[in-house]
Amino acid sequence: MTEPEITVKRIAEDDDTFSFLVLIGENKSQTEHTVRLAKSYCSHLAGDSCSPERLVEESFKFLLEHEPKEAILRSFDLPVIGRYFPEYEKEIARRL
Repeated sequence: MTEPEITVKRIAEDDDTFSFLVLIGENKSQTEHTVRLAKSYCSHLAGDSCSPERLVEESFKFLLEHEPKEAILRSFDLPVIGRYFPEYEKEIARRL
């Protein structure tokens, strides 16, 4: 089984929030997700140590370790991950 291919594209940005289109390709199928990331939450998790795109990519890697791509919400704010997986914030901080 091959590793899923994750593509993160910034599609919008305002004073407070980034928006991304995330494509996950695996076994000739693809899912599409829209993710919003508050700049304050990005700083909370990653400080200035990484780009918002990397944070989103690592977050999707985390999700794919816990569920198939088809089970990931199609549109969500990044903090929602922590509601489903309480270890998310601690784990993502470790990875970054």
